[in-house]
Amino acid sequence: MTTIKLTNINKTFGKGLSKVHVLHDINFEANKGELILVLGPSGSGKSTFLTITGGLQTPTSGTVELNGKSLTSASKKDLEKLRLDKIGFVLQSYNLLPYLNVREQFQLVDRVKKQGNLDKKRFDDLIMTLGIEDLLHKYPSELSGGQNQRVAIARALYTDPEIILADEPTAALDSDRVAEVGKMLQELAKEKNKAIVVVTHDLRLQNYADRIYHIIDGKMTEDKATTETKEATEQK
Repeated sequence: MTTIKLTNINKTFGKGLSKVHVLHDINFEANKGELILVLGPSGSGKSTFLTITGGLQTPTSGTVELNGKSLTSASKKDLEKLRLDKIGFVLQSYNLLPYLNVREQFQLVDRVKKQGNLDKKRFDDLIMTLGIEDLLHKYPSELSGGQNQRVAIARALYTDPEIILADEPTAALDSDRVAEVGKMLQELAKEKNKAIVVVTHDLRLQNYADRIYHIIDGKMTEDKATTETKEATEQK
C-alpha cells in the first residue's frame, strides 16, 4: 500500500485580483523504505506541499491519503492524533519552545505521547549522531541556527514516526553534518521502513535519495533519470 498519496492537489490563496495559485495539479506518491527529495527554489511551493501532505493545511482541491485513509474527511481531532502518532515534522522554524532546555524538549514529548518514543539507547545514539549530546542543558536562544536545526531533527525522530516530513533540514548545516543527516535519513528509511520526504534546495542530499521530484512555480515533475540510475546501481 502506498504510504503517502496526493492526487490532483491545487492550493490557492486570496481572491479576485489578489488570488495566487501556489500548487498546480500535484500528483505524488511515497512508500515506506524510501527517502524522497523534492527539490525547488525558494517560493516554488515546497513548504505548502509539505504542510498539505502532513495535514497542517488543507488543499483547495484534490485528495491527500496516508496509509489509504483520506485526510480530507478527517476530523480535527483525528488529524491531531495522526500527526502525534504517525508523523514527524522538521520545519524551518524549528518549533522549539524557548523556555525549555534541550532535554526538556524531549521530556515534554514524553508527557504528550506516552508510548512509542525512542528508548534510552536509541535516543543516546540519535543525539550522538547529530552531535547534540553536549547541548542538553542549553536553551534554544543559546544555540546557533545549525544546533537548533539538529535538535529539531532529533525531536522529530524521537517519536519514532512512520512518516518523516522535513522542510530544509540541512539548510544551516556544514557539509560534514549534511552527510551525517543524509546517511541517517537513508538508514531510517531502509532499516526502519519509514517513508521520508524532504523538501529542499540543498543539492548535497541528492546522493542519499531513492527518488527525486522537482517543483517549480507550483508544478511538480519526477526526475525519472535519477530514479533509473539509482535502481540500476542497486541491481549491480
